[in-house]
Amino acid sequence: MRHNKDNKRFSRNSGHLKALFSNLSKDLITHERLTTTTAKAKELRRYVERMITLGKAGDLASRRRAMAFMRSKGAVTKLFDDVALRYKSRPGGYTRIIKLGVRNGDRAPISIIELVEGEVVKKAEPTTPKPKAKKAEKVEAAVETKPAETKEAEKTEKPEQDEKAETTEKE
Repeated sequence: MRHNKDNKRFSRNSGHLKALFSNLSKDLITHERLTTTTAKAKELRRYVERMITLGKAGDLASRRRAMAFMRSKGAVTKLFDDVALRYKSRPGGYTRIIKLGVRNGDRAPISIIELVEGEVVKKAEPTTPKPKAKKAEKVEAAVETKPAETKEAEKTEKPEQDEKAETTEKE
């Protein structure tokens, strides 16, 4: 039984789970924004906030612990040199989760997880399909919207085009 086990397993064994969150953490620190499922984003927040707290400590032991988890020298360097300095005076809450809706393929809830104090992404408003007009109504509406001047201009242009076509056929 899983009593008092508060982290999700996502139907993966422990090695796969560690690799999943290691890679997601590395990508979030590197790109500062990531689109994933809502459940993974909520679980990823725990790992990333711990890494940023290690970055704020700034000592060699913290750097080694971050390197052991993320396994990317570039990501650890960015964490300690850029990201940790940005949140030096902030006591926590380094990430933000913005819910986007559902994925088309499997209807999984999708979210953006990003580091705060960056560009804010507004949630896309759901679009409702507009009722389709009948084809005949569309044609009538298009004919009625044309001004009278353009109708007359079209009538005068057609004979000129016919004359050009006749001269090219004769040649």
